[in-house]
Amino acid sequence: MRTIVVGYPEDELTQDKVTQEDLELVDRWWQAANYLSVGQIYLRANPLLREPLAADHTKSRLLGHWGTTPGLNFVYAHLNRVIRRDSQNMLFVAGPGHGGPAVVANAWLEGTYSEIYGAVGSDEAGIAELFRQFSYPGGIPSHAAPETPGSISEGGELGYALAHAYGSVFDNPQLITAVVIGDGEAETGPLAASWHSHNFLDPVHDGAVLPILHLNGYKIANPTILARMPEEQLEQLLRGYGHEPYFVTVADPDDTAKAHRDFAAALDDCVAGIREIQEARRGGSGEEGTDDVGASAGSRGNGTAPRWPMIVLRSPKGWTGPRTVDGKQVEGTWRSHQVPLAEVRTNEKHLRQLAEWLASYRPDELFDADGRLRPDVAANAPTGNLRMSATPHANGGLLRKPLKLPAYASHAVEVSPPGTERISPMITLGSWMRDVISLNMETFRLFGPDETASNRLQDVYEVTDKVWQYRIDDVDEHLARSGRVLEVLSEHLCQGWMEGYLLTGRHGVFSCYEAFIHIVDSMFNQHAKWLKVHRKLPWRQPVASLNYLLSSHVWQQDHNGFSHQDPGFIDHAVNKKAEVIRVYLPPDVNTLLAVMEHCLASTDYVNIVVSGKQPSPTWLGPADAANHCRRGLGIWEFAGSEVPGEEPDVVLACAGDVPTVETVAAAELLKEGAPGLKVRVVNVVDLMRLQDASEHPHGLTSRDFDGIFTPDKPIIFAYHGYPSLIHRLAYRRTNQEGLHVRGYKEEGTTTTPFDMAMLNGIDRFQLAIDAIDRVPGLAEKHSLLRQDLQDRRMQAREHTRTEGEDPEDIRNWTLKNRETNG
Repeated sequence: MRTIVVGYPEDELTQDKVTQEDLELVDRWWQAANYLSVGQIYLRANPLLREPLAADHTKSRLLGHWGTTPGLNFVYAHLNRVIRRDSQNMLFVAGPGHGGPAVVANAWLEGTYSEIYGAVGSDEAGIAELFRQFSYPGGIPSHAAPETPGSISEGGELGYALAHAYGSVFDNPQLITAVVIGDGEAETGPLAASWHSHNFLDPVHDGAVLPILHLNGYKIANPTILARMPEEQLEQLLRGYGHEPYFVTVADPDDTAKAHRDFAAALDDCVAGIREIQEARRGGSGEEGTDDVGASAGSRGNGTAPRWPMIVLRSPKGWTGPRTVDGKQVEGTWRSHQVPLAEVRTNEKHLRQLAEWLASYRPDELFDADGRLRPDVAANAPTGNLRMSATPHANGGLLRKPLKLPAYASHAVEVSPPGTERISPMITLGSWMRDVISLNMETFRLFGPDETASNRLQDVYEVTDKVWQYRIDDVDEHLARSGRVLEVLSEHLCQGWMEGYLLTGRHGVFSCYEAFIHIVDSMFNQHAKWLKVHRKLPWRQPVASLNYLLSSHVWQQDHNGFSHQDPGFIDHAVNKKAEVIRVYLPPDVNTLLAVMEHCLASTDYVNIVVSGKQPSPTWLGPADAANHCRRGLGIWEFAGSEVPGEEPDVVLACAGDVPTVETVAAAELLKEGAPGLKVRVVNVVDLMRLQDASEHPHGLTSRDFDGIFTPDKPIIFAYHGYPSLIHRLAYRRTNQEGLHVRGYKEEGTTTTPFDMAMLNGIDRFQLAIDAIDRVPGLAEKHSLLRQDLQDRRMQAREHTRTEGEDPEDIRNWTLKNRETNG
């Protein structure tokens, strides 16, 4: 092991490294950013201390997080120096997103904030508005948020910054994303897994991430693990992850000159190291380097990934703030985490300390008489789109290009008659996605936790591989140094990578087992909230939708059981704003193709698509499938027995592939056993059509809903997930009293598909019995039919127990020959 010593001695500052003038410029910027950050937390008037600070100049509610903010400002100021020197495209990701004052302050200093928000000008009145609006009713959040120029990470929840950073540089070879990781954030599970991300980074075609682990020692009220870890152990940890760590320690908070020299040296070494890796891989024949990683930063040798540089910055929490308050140490402790001086309106001593704190930054030397940034401070800002607050990589809609989508009809299957041929929807979708990838080799990726082939999408490997930077053995399949498929057994990483990829202007699909998508529930929350706000900001351009493709679902498992049976992600998702969420349950192969074509062309949504991977009946031909998906739901005349021009006696509705099979089979049982019974079959592919039009953009009007489901006839609804959701979506409908929903009721085990249906009461026999029980007078007429259905249900159960598989007439059931639909 070797400890990397960093730092430019003062007498060695040279023009080809960094000059004293460079560092003084960086320091002035840092002072200005710190001043603006403190002002945002505390002030609502007198923004530049033109008069003695009074209590009524301060806010009545003090909200914000100071502790991490000076460190973020410090890093930002130094990154600007490198951007100016090298004309380097750089994105800034603030892991401690609660340090919102820093990101906002730097955006204002760079001029971007005033360009976007005209009311927050570049003069004293603009500074006053900048301060007033922060964490204030009707203003902006205290965290980094969509409203914050240059931000792609929602700061409300920690753990995702490093994954977002890597997602942002995939297929962005000229971009460096500098990500500050707070030491509290470093304790989270998603962040811990994110250290593996560089093993999926292709130095030839991707950009680079510069992680900056910011150790200031504390969370809200407790010390942090990595800050208390002995430095030798921390270095071993980070080197074990595959990084080359550069340590910068601010031992004396008053010696800011040394802190600037040390950090500038580390940053220059890291940028040089990144370039060395990239040039070694990009500049020649592409041959691998030596086995010894230390011999060359760019070498991979026998499957050894490059050792990418990173910085560990130790600085006092609340640096440059009050040292003590009320006799207790604040700077360098957890007490500086939020608002160090909490009583400035009622405690004269606190108010005096605040005035001294603000004055310590010498605002008169930073801002002129009009409140504008002085030229000798503004000179640290890059120009145009090189400003990190103005980079189009943080407003990915500016860079997004529509996908080139192959016509799904060329992959669709002909259906004649309906329900007689069984095809795996996911296998067919895989061939279509193969063509999607082939047409979009720089803007589309498929993310998944080791499940691409398991979910039957293996046809994509005909045109791409899985990216992998470690050793590749002869036995391995479809691994390569570059590829469009990213597989890692961490749903958190898949989600974080894809979010970073989408928010910087590209497209993707996250394929996952249905039960385990719950692992990213909270990450989904943050992205959905981001989209909700992002859509209302005219300066943010639309980004590609986040597409979840969920398979290996609750009703059909190859060999898994109860642990793999949970359809509740849909319930979780529909709690979010209606303009963001879309849920699709295609019943067969052609509808799956039509839905995915729509989803990949869409923007600013979260699309959830659930489809089985096992062979299942095909119902609709290509044209009918496209029409059905455009409608979102429809009456399947071929499956029912209603008489044109007459009301049905009962409606059998379904949403989901297995519920659809059981519903159509139940309609067939009723047609055979109860001749004359008028059964209407309704299939729902767009679940949000069930909501009222006033509650969701896809919702049906009351007239349309009643026209399809009737205002008063029994509705037997077989649903893919938990039954209560259908009642929630349809709670305002006229016929709520007549709605009876069957779905998953948390009954499961390792068993056959039909036994799963029986365990949860969505099987064809139970659905037919429900219809008999709910149509007035039918139970009395058809008691023998009801009894026969019960007996057949018991026989099917017994068969699964004795033979280990479903009865052949159920396993290979096909719809009896009827007139073909279209």
